[in-house]
Amino acid sequence: MNTMVLNNLNPQTKPISLYKTLLFAANTALGVSVVCIAVSILISYPYAEHFSIPVQVSAHISTIVIAAILKVSYVLRCVAQHGLGQEVR
Repeated sequence: MNTMVLNNLNPQTKPISLYKTLLFAANTALGVSVVCIAVSILISYPYAEHFSIPVQVSAHISTIVIAAILKVSYVLRCVAQHGLGQEVR
């Protein structure tokens, strides 16, 4: 059975740089997803009368999808912080 081990990566790439890249990507995804979920909630509820039904349906669906992305981003951030030896909060 083939399993991918972190040590099988490119030998020039250090795991620390992978964790730093992962932390940056996770923080970016967290920021973008927070903004997107705020917009989708605003479209879904307080400003719903200003949008058509298809836009409202899309906003409701995107709220669920963006929430999942936000959760995955947070988990990736925790993994990166743990890999870098930082406090995981």
